[in-house]
Amino acid sequence: MASPNREVLPLISLLFSLFCLIETNNGESIVSTVNEGLEAQREFDYFLLSLQWPGTVCRRTRHCCASNGCCRRSNAPAGFTIHGLWSNYNDGTWPACCSGPSFDIKEISPLLEGLQKYWPSLSCSSSSTRHGKKGLFWAHEVEKHGTCSSSVTRDEYSYFLTTINLYLKYNFTEILTEAGYPPSNSERYPLGGIISAIQIAVGATPTLVCSHGAVEELHVCFYKDFKPRDCIIDSSSHENMVASSSCPRYVSLPEHTPVGLGGVISNPWLDQVEAI
Repeated sequence: MASPNREVLPLISLLFSLFCLIETNNGESIVSTVNEGLEAQREFDYFLLSLQWPGTVCRRTRHCCASNGCCRRSNAPAGFTIHGLWSNYNDGTWPACCSGPSFDIKEISPLLEGLQKYWPSLSCSSSSTRHGKKGLFWAHEVEKHGTCSSSVTRDEYSYFLTTINLYLKYNFTEILTEAGYPPSNSERYPLGGIISAIQIAVGATPTLVCSHGAVEELHVCFYKDFKPRDCIIDSSSHENMVASSSCPRYVSLPEHTPVGLGGVISNPWLDQVEAI
């Protein structure tokens, strides 16, 4: 379940869908169709907690700004940060941009300190929200994904609080460090070892997304009562039974070094990854 593929839906859904603008990390917008009509009425089956590894994601930073967590010299993210809590179907599809109120930052004002620390944006670009508007990364996540899980997470405040609590309950950076896989710019770790460490700690099989041999995202799945469950993965091959095919047998967990405001990063393998 590599993250870029989440924006691709079967053509048949075009008959029942509206358009949802999705913004890429370089600020360009593309149009992706979502089942806001037919699919949004179907109750979702499970949650996917998506976490980002700043040491990999921040390598795509072209310039720094105050809103980009990659640029912090104080309280710089040293391990996994939250990408989002996504509702999914067992058949491999997912609802998006469901009906519900628009994002209101005043609703989550008591959570802002925690959101800045655990759920920072790792980009300077504004994120696309419903109806073609631009806004905060948090607005994107709650309007695109949180609205589709309201039967469980209820309102905006509860969605963010639930996600933060789930993230804190399972400190995956600490889990990997204690298993012998700390952040490192020189070491490469066995993919199977990382998967096993999380399986032992959580009791369910996660999936990983990699970029150029480095861990980029960790996906951990939960039933609607937030008990861990295996993530839906491609069972056509043994390799995909344990992790995304984007990951090699040995992967890195690069350390993140913030550039600081005004800094410019030049990286030979900058690529475009959609903000999902």
